[in-house]
Amino acid sequence: MSTLATPADRRTARRITFYVALAVFAQEATWDFYDAQVPPLLREHIASAAVVGLLMGMDNLLGIFVQPWIANRSDNTRTRWGRRIPYLAVGMPLAAVLFTLIPLATALPALIAVIFVYALAGNTFKPIAQALLPDFIEPQRRGRANAFVKIASGLTVLVSALISAFLVDDHPKLSFTVPAVLMLVGTAVLVWRVRDRDSRGYQAALTEDEGAGEQTTRLRDVLTEVVRDRDRSRLLLVCTVLLFACAWFSSRALFTPYGMETLGLTRGEAGSLTFPSGIAFLLAAYPAALLAERIGRIRTITIGMSVFGVSLALGGLAPSPTTTVIAFCVGAAGAAGFVINAAVVLWNLAPSSRVIGVYTTLYTVSWAIGGFLGPGLVGAMVDVTGWRFMLLDIALLCALAVAVVLRVAVVHRRHATSF
Repeated sequence: MSTLATPADRRTARRITFYVALAVFAQEATWDFYDAQVPPLLREHIASAAVVGLLMGMDNLLGIFVQPWIANRSDNTRTRWGRRIPYLAVGMPLAAVLFTLIPLATALPALIAVIFVYALAGNTFKPIAQALLPDFIEPQRRGRANAFVKIASGLTVLVSALISAFLVDDHPKLSFTVPAVLMLVGTAVLVWRVRDRDSRGYQAALTEDEGAGEQTTRLRDVLTEVVRDRDRSRLLLVCTVLLFACAWFSSRALFTPYGMETLGLTRGEAGSLTFPSGIAFLLAAYPAALLAERIGRIRTITIGMSVFGVSLALGGLAPSPTTTVIAFCVGAAGAAGFVINAAVVLWNLAPSSRVIGVYTTLYTVSWAIGGFLGPGLVGAMVDVTGWRFMLLDIALLCALAVAVVLRVAVVHRRHATSF
């Protein structure tokens, strides 16, 4: 495919990248704060780290079932608004309202019910905004565009840390309102400014509809083709995403309790300790996209995951607030190599514009499965070994992810696949 040919095309790409980044920022503002501050709410009622980890993974478990279904529906939706915006216009405001109710649920059954409903609503739009990017942006430019989107996502880590530092200890209920307001504002701007009916992907899908003689692409057929393909690169990459998600979500969902139990910090102090690593991720995101263009996306992913695992392992050998901050800063920079490039590889492997949403979901669902399994698995390991060794437990999961992606690299060389 050719690169964008005109200044007008480049301006459109930059504009759409900005709005997609804003949508992802609005969504992740609530999810990051959720990961940081819901575990302490659960620990007021539950002593077991494993049970807390499993409940924190509930949103990802729901995502396994909800996200493929909603992504396939959006791929097959045809409206004057396009195929993505209608779902975002409804789902994001609903989730924002539900998010404000979480700290108001003081009894455990009520708390679990509220986070369940919030997670259900949040999963109805989670892969949709990300699918807008490959809808509008050509394959050659998706890495850089995705870097800006992930920078926006990374900014929410800083927002979460700042809210934790300045509001949580004194105003725990009010603190949940700030991310919800950000989501409402982001939704309003996105719906006002973007019509994905004009995207390259949507127009290509309309053209393919005419040629295929039918409009609906079945989810089962897309997934079956991925599983049965003799070139296992897509399936192996999905497994890599799952394993690294186990490591990543464990480091996020259990970090605040780790800071309280191992480092002796307060809830607010522990939640704010991720602030420097958020900056490190932001600084590394765009260079990770440029590095991938020079040495390849698979190699960049492998290096990034290795850096993440090694840095956490070293930080776990001598736990202190200072060493933990350094370990997470280096680890976040390494994780950028994976986060920026993994979804782009899957987008570029999609055989048709009609299935971009489903291929986005291959990433988001495998990420969600890892997010569900990881905190519970590491939490169980913590129950056995203690909070002191949590970072080493996470590094072990990361090592497994590196082993699988090395197999992807072998397939890549064997079949000369262009990612």
